[in-house]
Amino acid sequence: MIRRKTAETSRPRIVTIKAIAVMALWAACFPLITVGLNLAPHITFAAMRALIAGVALVGVAKILGRPVPTGRTTWLLLIVAGVGATTLGFLGMFHAAEYIAPGMATVIANTQPLLAAALAFMVLNERLGKTGIVGLAVGLAGIAVIAAPGFTAQQNNDHYLLGIGFVLLAAAGITISNVAFKYLAGTVDPLMAAGTQLLIGMIPLSIIAALTETPGDVTWSPTFVLILLGLALPGTAVAYWLWLSALQTLPLTRANAFSFLVPIFGLSIGIAFYGEVLTVAIALGASLALIGIILVTRVDDTKRAAVDETTEQRALETTAS
Repeated sequence: MIRRKTAETSRPRIVTIKAIAVMALWAACFPLITVGLNLAPHITFAAMRALIAGVALVGVAKILGRPVPTGRTTWLLLIVAGVGATTLGFLGMFHAAEYIAPGMATVIANTQPLLAAALAFMVLNERLGKTGIVGLAVGLAGIAVIAAPGFTAQQNNDHYLLGIGFVLLAAAGITISNVAFKYLAGTVDPLMAAGTQLLIGMIPLSIIAALTETPGDVTWSPTFVLILLGLALPGTAVAYWLWLSALQTLPLTRANAFSFLVPIFGLSIGIAFYGEVLTVAIALGASLALIGIILVTRVDDTKRAAVDETTEQRALETTAS
């Protein structure tokens, strides 16, 4: 009984730290991807990132003696997660960089929490409540304010609709994969699950790369190797492990609300290292995004709906042990 109480007491703070760390790592990936796309074919680059990250996670899991996933349903969900998060997610975002400015891509990608909230309601029976819905809307409005100055750049881009399509493809894939991850929460080791889905998703990416690109066009250099390892290890392997670990106890809709932090972290990196200027629009948008996150993630044990009591119980037992 004491151990259970400890798990419940410490869980919110630890899970919040994990979710924030994930968003910081994902935000740090954007500058690396931008540079790396000039050094390697896009899908080949994405496939190598997934392969290295997947091998690293599965390797660590095996060394630590973590169990291999078993059962037809478990493997089906891992396949869904791998195709969604890795194949469609990487394919969409890496290709979108060719056609669409980062500002619009950020806004469209951040419709993902809205898609996830709808799908979580239908599939996972998660109910966000009026305050949470307002929070999602406020967060999305904040991202729109941040990205608004970049919208005018699309006027001279004849392929922006194609870019939007690729971003929506990535957002849909990530949304579906997150639902699959939530179903797996508490039943599969996060290290093993994260690595396995990356290796599964890497297979279609490799096939597409072989059919549409020339993998030998990679410009191998110390710079590219560092970029690739930075993306694959902290940016993907560590981030996915933390994300799946957080999803074991955090409702999907609340977890996804933290994605509004990604452009804020990205802008912070740009201001700190690339000389970008902090404007009124950025400050206002960041404030709205943070308010949205607070509204969605606010803990109110007396009113909030339970996500799935069975999943919560399994997660508590896993944390306590």
